[in-house]
Amino acid sequence: MDATLPHPETQSGTAGLGSGETLRYGLMGFPLAFVALPLYVLLPHYYAAHFGLPLATLGILLLGGRLLDALLDPLLGRGINRLLHQAPTQTLSWAAAAALALAAGFASLWFPLWTQGDALLINLSVSLLLTYLAFSALSIAHQSWGALLGGSELQRARVVAWREGLGLAGVLVASVAGTLWDIQISVALLCMALPLAWWGWRSGPQPAPTPAQPADTGNTGPQPMADPAFRALLSVFMLNGIASALPATLMLFFVQDLLQAPASMQALFLAAYFVCGALGMGIWLALVARWGLLRSWLAGMLLACAVFSCAATLGPGDAWGYAVVCAASGLALGSDLALPGAMLAGITLRARQSDGAQEGAYFGWWNCATKLNLALAAGLALPALAALGYQPGAQDPQALRALTWAYCLLPCGLKLAAAGLLFFLHLRKTL
Repeated sequence: MDATLPHPETQSGTAGLGSGETLRYGLMGFPLAFVALPLYVLLPHYYAAHFGLPLATLGILLLGGRLLDALLDPLLGRGINRLLHQAPTQTLSWAAAAALALAAGFASLWFPLWTQGDALLINLSVSLLLTYLAFSALSIAHQSWGALLGGSELQRARVVAWREGLGLAGVLVASVAGTLWDIQISVALLCMALPLAWWGWRSGPQPAPTPAQPADTGNTGPQPMADPAFRALLSVFMLNGIASALPATLMLFFVQDLLQAPASMQALFLAAYFVCGALGMGIWLALVARWGLLRSWLAGMLLACAVFSCAATLGPGDAWGYAVVCAASGLALGSDLALPGAMLAGITLRARQSDGAQEGAYFGWWNCATKLNLALAAGLALPALAALGYQPGAQDPQALRALTWAYCLLPCGLKLAAAGLLFFLHLRKTL
């Protein structure tokens, strides 16, 4: 870090923001998370059950779409960065168009015009691409806008916490809509939530002007991957992200085969996890005020390790013990959602002061890493479990030990490695 740069705590930006303003900014987190859960979790089963699409064909389409989406994020980020620094009104107009495209693509996924043969595959492919690109564009623009608000560590954490907390609310509503209501209600809710969220964004806090920057900053300064602080944070983020994605990938296997919990309790587990994640945001903000972002994130990683170590001791019939694990790991989730994004906002703030505005480019790579984490988690866990003898529905002790190892202990090892790397980079003054 350049010693000549002012510390982020001295920056202006969100210093005068109240809860109402940060709430209006964070509203867009709700529809974006609302889209994400059915898009990544419910869609495969829907197409297999309603349209008889072969799983192999569906898997290839989804994998190809997700990989293309992740690889395009850095390019989207660069384009958004150019737009973001020309004028906020242009960015908001472009975001409105992206929101319309997102609603149209999402509706077309669930209600395709053609429902058979090659026409169905074409409809699915086009709708997926439109939905993925609109979702990514809105996410990157919204995150970059939040980074431009600047402020101290605590103030940046508050901005991210509102966005991610409302995102958790979106996940909860989407999970209820997907299990208890018809998909038509989900589409209608999204179509109502997107314009409300866009209005909140438009009427919420505006980025501070940067008169020292040229009008078009899209190509100024080094690319994000040339920033040592960003590379360091991204390496910790990816290692920690894979550790967090592994339990998400394997949760249903663990609940059904090892705990043998009734299906009715699965909603309770998810609710405990996400509700505690949202409620815990205030705890992490209080810790940031006392310890700072980096130490608070370390504490969250260590809490998650302690919780999943306890989960390794559970067995058949321990459903209520697992509910406690879900609640405690939800508290740890709050640190993963709010604090790394606030740290990234500080890095983009310093980069803007020294080398030119690159917020969109930074968040493009950040979103790419987030999506790769999910892909890598499935790519690591599922083949490893198969190699160790586990198959869904297995009850032999060796297979269940493999499941416990993959669900509980491997994530702990990766989390500890991420915590150690974060602490090492802090000692080296890279972060």
